[in-house]
Amino acid sequence: MAAAAIRGARERARAELTREIKREARRQLARDGAQRLSLRAVARELGMASSALYRYFPSRDELLTALIADARSELAEAVERAVAVVGGGVPGGDSRVRWRAYCSALRDWARARPHEYALLYGSPVPGYQAPAEALAPAARIPLAVLGVLRATAPGPAQAAGGPQPPALSAPLARLAAQQAPELPQGVAARAVSAWTQLCGLVGFELFGQLDGMLESNDAFFAQAVEQLADFLGLPPQA
Repeated sequence: MAAAAIRGARERARAELTREIKREARRQLARDGAQRLSLRAVARELGMASSALYRYFPSRDELLTALIADARSELAEAVERAVAVVGGGVPGGDSRVRWRAYCSALRDWARARPHEYALLYGSPVPGYQAPAEALAPAARIPLAVLGVLRATAPGPAQAAGGPQPPALSAPLARLAAQQAPELPQGVAARAVSAWTQLCGLVGFELFGQLDGMLESNDAFFAQAVEQLADFLGLPPQA
């Protein structure tokens, strides 16, 4: 019993220090950018020996992977929660309202945490290659768009489909079969296009590419969201 209690205390202490390391790493990410993230600098700020920190994260790349995994999970939770709240937990409902909620949640998260958004969808960090097992959780964020389309009455969303070029037909068929077998292949293609355009729109706003062009980023974003909803074949709001 005593051994189990000691082991449990050690595990809790390790988990808490792991959180502290990642908090400090996120602070340095916001201040210095991903390229300058350093295990030694994190250890110094926490008053740890570098050798002690290496027992938690043996390399900068492993720390980056942990930060990316956390950011992906938190963004996925934000968009999933937003869609679920407006849907009231009931299948069907107003899919255009759900789409707006998805877009707003993604934008709000990005504006609150721009450096983590850049880590997900900005320029690659030189010398860093995400391990294959770290890429799978990234699918949750765009898959929430397919969830919006699943809530749409069959007619309008299916009407958004259409024939695909041969180079896209096979991969889109695999995507539809794996993630949304009830949706036409063309709808899956439009979902991918809409999601990438949304991420690009948020990135342009976040990193100043729209500065001086528009009087209201809010109005432009709202208009773009409606245009993407039309592109997806979502019915007008009831």
